[in-house]
Amino acid sequence: MPEPESTDTLNNPTADQPTPVQGAAPSAAAKATPGQPAETKALPEATPAKVAVDALVAAKAEAAANYDKFMRAAADLENFRRRTVREKDELRQLVAARVLEDLLPALDNLALGLAAAKQPNADLKSLVGGIEMVLAQLKSALANHGLKEINPAGQPFDPHQHESISHQPSADVKEEHVLTVVRTGYLLNDRLLRPAAVILSSGPEKKPAAKS
Repeated sequence: MPEPESTDTLNNPTADQPTPVQGAAPSAAAKATPGQPAETKALPEATPAKVAVDALVAAKAEAAANYDKFMRAAADLENFRRRTVREKDELRQLVAARVLEDLLPALDNLALGLAAAKQPNADLKSLVGGIEMVLAQLKSALANHGLKEINPAGQPFDPHQHESISHQPSADVKEEHVLTVVRTGYLLNDRLLRPAAVILSSGPEKKPAAKS
């Protein structure tokens, strides 16, 4: 038969529990009171040095990102500049090609006129007519590209389009009006390309006063 438990054990429930060692720190569970959670360790506070280091690292990363953006923008700008220059050159060549295409027929006719003038039995009247035809052809081709003549004979002097080279008396043309056009001027799309060189009228010739 099993031996009955001692009366000391029955009367003292804590008798079997281990006796705490003297001088040992009480556990967290022993510190906690009934109904309250055990205490947790507090996180270490950030020091000023660590905050400065973190800020420096973030600033360096931002600077690197901004530098990369700058380099990309600079490369895009340089590519745009080169593309613009190339497109301008291509446009200039295209315009020049169109002008030359329109001038080629006049050049061909001029060569034919020169060959006819070298013939032994060349007719002067026919040559003059041929040259006039080539001149009209040239003017027509250039007018199609915006060229316009400035031929201000008999008109008032315009310093914006005319260049006066001298004055001459004239009874037929008013004073400060164009008497003679020495060199024709030109406008290109209403922009002055070359002024017309003109001789202006100084009015009727003044007779010297008779001596008394």
